[in-house]
Parts: sequence; structure tokens; C-alpha cells
Amino acid sequence: MIDIQNLSYDVGSKVLFENVTLKINPNDKIALVGLNGAGKSTFLKLITGLLTPASGKINKSNKLKIGYLPQEFLELKDKPLFEEVSSALENFQSLIDKEKLITSKLQNNSLNETERNYLIKELGKIHHRQEETGFFGKKAMTEKILTGLGFTKDEFEKNINEFSGGWQMRAELAKILLNDNNIILLDEPTNHLDMDSLRWVIKFLKNYNGALVIISHDKYFLNEVTEKTFEVWNRNIISYNGKYSNYINYKKQLLAQKEAELKTQRKKIKETEKFIERFRYKASKASQVQSRIKQLEKIKLEEIPVDKPVIKIKFPDTPRGASTTVKLENISAGYGNNVVIKNLNLTINRGDKLALVGKNGEGKSTLAKIAAGKIKPFGGNLVFGQNIFISHFAQEITETLNLDDDLITALSKNSSELTQNELRNILGAFLFSGDDIFKKVRVLSGGEKSRLALASVLVRKSNFIILDEPTNHLDLISKEILQSALVNFNGSLLIISHDIDFLKPIVNKVIEFQNGRLINYSGGIDYYLTKKESEAEVKINGAGKDKKENTNPRKNQKRLAAEKRQKRYEATKEIKDRIKIIEKDIKELELKIETLEKELSDLSLYKNAGQAKTKTNEYNEAKNRLNLLIDRWVEANEELESIEDEFN
Repeated sequence: MIDIQNLSYDVGSKVLFENVTLKINPNDKIALVGLNGAGKSTFLKLITGLLTPASGKINKSNKLKIGYLPQEFLELKDKPLFEEVSSALENFQSLIDKEKLITSKLQNNSLNETERNYLIKELGKIHHRQEETGFFGKKAMTEKILTGLGFTKDEFEKNINEFSGGWQMRAELAKILLNDNNIILLDEPTNHLDMDSLRWVIKFLKNYNGALVIISHDKYFLNEVTEKTFEVWNRNIISYNGKYSNYINYKKQLLAQKEAELKTQRKKIKETEKFIERFRYKASKASQVQSRIKQLEKIKLEEIPVDKPVIKIKFPDTPRGASTTVKLENISAGYGNNVVIKNLNLTINRGDKLALVGKNGEGKSTLAKIAAGKIKPFGGNLVFGQNIFISHFAQEITETLNLDDDLITALSKNSSELTQNELRNILGAFLFSGDDIFKKVRVLSGGEKSRLALASVLVRKSNFIILDEPTNHLDLISKEILQSALVNFNGSLLIISHDIDFLKPIVNKVIEFQNGRLINYSGGIDYYLTKKESEAEVKINGAGKDKKENTNPRKNQKRLAAEKRQKRYEATKEIKDRIKIIEKDIKELELKIETLEKELSDLSLYKNAGQAKTKTNEYNEAKNRLNLLIDRWVEANEELESIEDEFN
């Protein structure tokens, strides 16, 4: 379908692609991955023809229809939503307009019989044409896609310019999904989706009969939708027939192989150089020396580019907070006269790691700001526990940055304890490296400011962190660094995110906004998704299923018991695995402490004051770490008991 031969492309002195050759076949479902700046978005633009290769060819059929959703903001036409989206369908809107025009003319009472009959005949032709072109099926599909992406039917006639940028991007995605494209190219399509619309898009793309190339930092989304992986790496594109999660393991093997080849190559060069040096001035070996010199000239050593090193973020030590972090009682809030949330109750306890999910516009960000103490509710009580220190990352937090600060200064203002090297490492984790750290905040892009603000939030001393869509501007490696830090954070967390893979190892409870209410799912994200699927099945199958099941009560009882066991397993698996890991860490620490106690009881140790001090510090750190782990073990078991009680 698309045949790429010896493609090269550069931006100034930077070579992005060099002699890339590959094919995209019909029905290929491809994840396009790579570090930020590697050239992923550029590759999509080259396929669409928006950019021209420096050399090489991109061969594609003239009849090939490409749907392309760029990452940048799009300006849509000043039309009603339904009209704008349906404009993607050939002749669809023209039939609607003609029907409206004739219907309007027929309402004119001054028409004579001949004129009226003529108009009725023309209207009949339009209806016949609508049937021929599958008009009514296309209309239903347009409605289905729009509602699947989160639009309500009463918004169909709303002007497209009245929607926010994120919703306009959804409208553009709807046009692409509606059109009969042979291949769809999507650049970060999940950034503006909520959990419900994300799940709908996944189902749609799984059933899509065409090729897909998707750039995304959402691993769950990629693994669910794609079956093939392209990585932009070292000016080339590595192709792998498998999901992204499997590709990661393949790449480790590939790197090991390349490193072995490079090692062999270097060894050969060294041996050749030794031979040349040894026999350079020996006449009998002159021809062999010349041969070796020519061999050396032909060898081209290519260094293997190293991916960003793994950096661990360690949160500053914070005082232990109260058992109840914050309690919201009958909270109502909004902006101006607009009430966004009404009479909501939520309690967040020490050690709770909550995901707050739901449709965009339900009030998630408003609730987060109330829990952070940033805005005052219209009514209700907000009660914080004692000794609670809050860090809050909001989507508009970049407005609080000092534009005249450089990055290292901006970050250091939030922590007096971290060294310059530690601050550099944290900035590196959020994609700022080298001289970037001396840039002024004012020259940063919106995404860069967001990453800096997120880093600033994380270095503050706090035992309650609130994050509103923290992963939107992070690459996969940065997300993993943040994820690892939040897994090990021993305070309370409230995270608004639709990134399932990011949330999975972090959260132990899910709170969903649903029609103005908060629904509590006392389990991890897998438990939540299982419950949602179950609820969806009940809606679809409903009474008919119940009637059939009642015909065999004993069989039905066994099935329900089996389903309950499966749900209990899914709801408790994540926390049981976590408890096992904590228990393993506790056992290792106890052994370490036992060894250190023996060493500290040896009087000869104290002959060396420095060594004795090091061992004592190591012992104290191990004891402190053990106490923290025991607290986490107790909290995890309490959480497990809570889930088990629900099933019992």
C-alpha cells in the first residue's frame, strides 16, 4: 500500500532519517514510537505529503485515502458540529441542504399545483438518492461516532467554535473515523480523551478495516490497538511484528547483539593495528601491511546511541500526616453562577492513591482544586487532617512560573535540600538536558512549561500530592520515571488521568464522576475496568439475559459463583502482588539489619571512626525504611480486607 525506499530527511544540520526502507501493508496496525525529537511526527507528515523527502521515494496509490490527525491545534470551520463532522462524507451534507431547501419551499402557500408537484417530485429524487448512497446508515454512524467521543445529542447543532480546543480535536478525530480512509495516521490522539471515550476509540480502532499508524505515549492504548511496532531510532526505523510491550524485550536483545558485534569489530581493529605497527617497516610483509591498512579504511565504526538513562526520583522525607488526609462533606462548587458539582462527599485517608475519572466537564479539576484548598466551595465543609502538606499540579499551573527564571533556578525555589546535581537529574527525567537547564522560562513552549511545573511540584515536601493530567507532555521514559516515583511515594495521592497503563501500578482506588455523583470502586484500575465492562454487558443484555438464566437456577448459581470468584481474583490480584513485594522487601531488610547488628557489635569496627559512622548510618536508614515498609504492609492489608469485605 505504501512503499518507502531509501528515504532521507534532515532539519538543518540534524539528520532525522537516512536511507529508510520499509513497507506499510493494508490492515497493518502500527505503533510508531521513539524519543521526543526523534522524528515521529515528521514521518507522518512525510507520508501525507505535507513534507518532501531530501532523497528517496514514498510510493503510494493515487486512490489511497489518508486520514491524518496532527498533534497541533486545528482551526475548524464556523459550522454546527454535526454539519462540520458530516462534511467528511461525500455528498452527505449537500443532500441535507437540498432536502431542507425543498421542504422550506413547500411551506410557501402561494405555490400553484404544478410548482408543488414539481417540488414533491424533486424531494422524492433526493430521498431515493439518500437510500442509494446509504445516507441514513451514514447519519446513524455519524451520531454513533460523536456520542462515542463524548458529545451529547443536544450539542450536535452547537457551533464548532463554541467548543474548547480539546473538544474541537475530538470533532476532527470524528471526521477521520467517519471517512472511508484506507489508512489513518494519529499523532497523540488520546491527549484530549477521557476514560469512557478512550475505551470507545479502542473498540472502534480494533474493528477498523484499514491500516493504522499511531504515535502515542499511552502504552495501554498502543498494546490494545496495534500489532506491529516501528521505532524511530538512530536515523532509521526499526520494524517489529509484535505489540509494543513485546518490542521492548526484542530491543534489549537487539542492543545486546549490536554491542557484541561492536566489541568484535573493535577487537579486530586493535589486532589489525598491532599487525600494521609490528610489520610496518618489514619489506617481506609490505603487501600484507598495505592490505590491512585498506581493510581499516573500509571499517566504519558506528556507535550505538544510548536511550535516556533510568533516573529515579526520590521524594523528600515528609512528616507522617493524620490518618484522614482530607474530608469533603456536601461540597458544592463552580464558577460564577455555574454550579459544576453539588452535594458531593469524599474522604481521602493516609496511603490512599486515588484515580479520579469521568467524562470531561463533569467537575474533576474543580474537585481537585477544592481538595488542594485552591478554591473555596459554594457550600459544604472541607476538613484537612493535622500535619498535611499539599503539592498540586493543575493544568494551568504554568501561569505561576516566573518567566525570568532559568530552569535550574525555578526548580531550586521549590526545594532547598536537593543538590545541583540532583536538580539536574530531575530536569533530565522531564526531558531537559545539557544547556536546556539554563534557558529562561519565557522561551519555553507550553508543553515544556508544563513539564517544568510538574518537576517543581514533585520536589516539594508533601504528604498529599494532587495531579491533574500529569502525563500529557511526557514521553514513555519520563512517564515510567514519574510512575516509579509515585509507586514508592508513601503519602496520599489524587490523580486525574485517563492513562490506564500509567495508573495501573499506582492507584488502589478509583473514584468516578457519573451524572453528578461520585461512584467509589475500592480496587485498582483493572478492577474498575472489569466492573465497567460488567455494567455495560448488563445494559446491553439486560432483562433477556436474566430471563434465560432463571430457567436453570442451579446452573445460574454456579455461573454467578464462578463470576464472583473471578471478580474477587481480579479485584485483589494487584494488591496481593503488592503485599508479596513488600513482604519480600521486609525480609531482605530484616536480614540486612541482622547482619549490620552483628557488624556493629564487633568492637574492632570502632577503630575506624569513618567506617563506624557509615555502618551506623546504614543501620539507621535500614531501620527507618523497615518501619515505612511495615506501615505500607499494614495499610495494604487493611485495603485488601476492605475489598474482601465487599465480596463477602
